[in-house]
Amino acid sequence: MSNAITEIDNTDLVFIFGYNPADSHPIVANHILNAKRNGARIIVCDPRKIETARIADMHIALKNGSNIALLNAIGHVIIQEELYDKPFVSGRSEGFEEYRTIVEGYTPESVEEITGISAKQIRECARMYANEATATILWGMGVTQFWQGVETVRALTSLAILTGNLGKAHVGVNPVRGQNNVQGACDMGALPDTYPGYQYVNSVENREKFARAWGVDSLPDRAGYRISELPHRVANGEVRAAYIMGEDPLQTDAELSAVRKAFDELELLIVQDIFMTKTAAAADVILPSTSWGEHEGVYTAADRGFQRFFKAVEPQWDLKTDWQIICEIATRMGYPMRYENTQQIWDELRHLCPNFYGATYEKIGEFGYIQWPCTEESDADQGTSWLFKESFSTPDGLARFFTCDWQAPMEKLSDEYPLVLSTVREVGHYSCRSMTGNCAALSKLADEPGYAQINTADAERLGIKDEELIWVKSRKGRVITRAKVSDRPNPGAIYMTYQWWIGACNELVSENLSPVTKTPEYKYSAVNIESIADQQAAERYVIEEYGKLKERLRKSVVG
Repeated sequence: MSNAITEIDNTDLVFIFGYNPADSHPIVANHILNAKRNGARIIVCDPRKIETARIADMHIALKNGSNIALLNAIGHVIIQEELYDKPFVSGRSEGFEEYRTIVEGYTPESVEEITGISAKQIRECARMYANEATATILWGMGVTQFWQGVETVRALTSLAILTGNLGKAHVGVNPVRGQNNVQGACDMGALPDTYPGYQYVNSVENREKFARAWGVDSLPDRAGYRISELPHRVANGEVRAAYIMGEDPLQTDAELSAVRKAFDELELLIVQDIFMTKTAAAADVILPSTSWGEHEGVYTAADRGFQRFFKAVEPQWDLKTDWQIICEIATRMGYPMRYENTQQIWDELRHLCPNFYGATYEKIGEFGYIQWPCTEESDADQGTSWLFKESFSTPDGLARFFTCDWQAPMEKLSDEYPLVLSTVREVGHYSCRSMTGNCAALSKLADEPGYAQINTADAERLGIKDEELIWVKSRKGRVITRAKVSDRPNPGAIYMTYQWWIGACNELVSENLSPVTKTPEYKYSAVNIESIADQQAAERYVIEEYGKLKERLRKSVVG
């Protein structure tokens, strides 16, 4: 995120695009409510009538998969009506003319059919965003989990450049991350092409610096593979083993049938986790680790904020922390890796990453929250709330305009598969449910096989009643789930959360990887719905299948 989450409170406008804060990030949702109380206007861009749409001044219920077309039309209006920040565009950016040329063809009238939004509402949205003194853009997985995800992010950023909503307080381009501490994982170099601190492996200088720090002669000069590529890399013989920590790909990855096949073909699968999961049950080796309350360390929030957390209880059964396990494995493989505590690891990291250097353990503990860049050890440097005050992270310091022509999603609807499936989040269970699924109170609120949110008109047409069990089928598979009928989903689309073991919607998703990030297109799969005549038999089937799965996991625990 370019700006701190707390800055949302005092912005003049919040533009929420492909993001459901109330379900995904309730704390961020509270800051949006604060902004509303302080007089900010709210625009929500989402096919569904999500919770935040209830307080929005404008809800743009665009068709699934039409993001780029809508953003180009908004850019068209801002330029045509000369609502853009001319001094900012001329002085702090480049590529404006190329951008103008592309959006020139996207009149609001020309995208009405693609987006399902009237030209009048598109113009109102553009004027509302461009005319405020400060405006904050927030986006989530509804932007990034598309074939054109990278392009949509850059198109959103271009709207901020166009209106001068960067490089100052209470504005910005703000991706609110999809997983707990995913920002921290990226900060620490858990990416295939960077070392910690976003220092790229293709740089000779970076490779030499980290090789010296780690006491080796050299480091590889090529990027690694991305997790979503695993099935293909295994099939091609390029990957023979996988070491998975705190993740459940057999639940969360797209096209689960391909993931299962890949895991079956691996020579070695190691899983390090705190609960038995579907992936752990398939492992050759399980390394039990400590949970968040049994060790200490640092998280990074989505807005670059470092937070220390402290051990609350001593672990039982002589468990080791993640870093201790890694050190022991490395040492036994011939590379002595020894640290006395987490602060030693953090101090090594700070000295290798200029943007993190000033965020000492003591400072994070004292102030509670330090946003990088933080370059000075003194208490005078308490981090950076907003970025790009004087220059952007480009060779010449100028922001780059970008957009492209809209392309329809890779998956195509048909007579056999006429509905769009989009995977979404919910409040009750978090992520893949490996932790929240072990909480009895949460399981009583909602349990297997989960729900498919369906529009009232679609349900009536298909003869489906609320809470009935149904089959959802795609070109990749079929799962049973429960219908959740209301007017909140848009007609022609259904929405499912991916954490359910029986109603695992990722069985239905085709990967259709982004050519840039290799992110699957979770938000657009073609499906159909089949009603079930014998509901009692269907209920028995769910109970039996759930029981079999839990028993299989219990046996895996015992060995």
